[in-house]
Amino acid sequence: MRLGRIVRLLADHAMVVVSGTKIAEEIGTSRSDVWRLIQQLRGLGVQIAGHPATGYQLEQVPDLLLPEFLGAAIKGTIFADQVRHYFRIGSTNLAAMEAAAAGAPEGTVFLAEEQTAGRGRAGHAWHSVRSTGIYCSAILRPKLPPADALILSLMVGLAVRSAVAEVTGITPDLRWPNDLLLGDRKFCGVLIEMNAEVTRVRYVVAGIGMNVNHAEFPDALREIATSLRVESGRGWSRLELTAALLKSLDREYRSVTDAEEAPHLPGVGGCGFDRAELLRRFEAASSSARGRRVHVEENGGFEGVTDGLDDRGFLRVKTANEIRTVLSGGVRALTTDN
Repeated sequence: MRLGRIVRLLADHAMVVVSGTKIAEEIGTSRSDVWRLIQQLRGLGVQIAGHPATGYQLEQVPDLLLPEFLGAAIKGTIFADQVRHYFRIGSTNLAAMEAAAAGAPEGTVFLAEEQTAGRGRAGHAWHSVRSTGIYCSAILRPKLPPADALILSLMVGLAVRSAVAEVTGITPDLRWPNDLLLGDRKFCGVLIEMNAEVTRVRYVVAGIGMNVNHAEFPDALREIATSLRVESGRGWSRLELTAALLKSLDREYRSVTDAEEAPHLPGVGGCGFDRAELLRRFEAASSSARGRRVHVEENGGFEGVTDGLDDRGFLRVKTANEIRTVLSGGVRALTTDN
């Protein structure tokens, strides 16, 4: 919190040098502690000029996902005034799950500049470069049965796709159930974690990891991962993308929760949510949902051709003998050489 307050203070006085004494007074600490905190911010990548004798000044306004920087842009959403920002954290999803269990309200969103233990689906790690990507986890409390958790994952994917297209003009491809692609490489993943009873969801955490300004990747990821910067040849404002993402997620989520009176029905007329329409939109946004030959890593593994989504959102795959429903296994597209 003190690191964030220093950045905000310097940003509010971007044209002048702010003395260490003033900063100390503003955040309620000593000048020596201010110096230590300034060094910590520099170590986190914030460019600050000056020293204790003269004061401090931002060399450029940083593209940090601070609540005050996002506040005006997400006003009116369920996330307004509920942003928790961290310069470094283990996992935003883990922090959000712990906060949800302790009673944090719906719409509480966790944003991090860096994750040291970022998580993806199926226990995979998420490559979280400092102040380069968007690492976001939101607490939702939908009045839905646990069987509808997959619908929420598809909904989040559509929200991310819309936000990226709005800000960058680039339209990502969706890969069932939780990946977004640019070309044939992944730049964004969705991780849905849930706490539920037999008949109702207590809370859901929707985690989103997006590669925005990554210029390169480790050898193990180079062939399968990409970023908006790599694909477009330019950098993007993470602040603008995050604001667009939270607004898009708010719109999509409200369309689903408007139908709380009858969430189990395939299509809910008059309540603002049509399950069949959401599934149709996902299929239309995915080049691999129909007619793509795939290998499915489930039940020993099998191959077939995708045949759309069923009415619960699960992927159907047509094999030589039958149509099989993919419940949880990874799905990999096959080329003609496979």
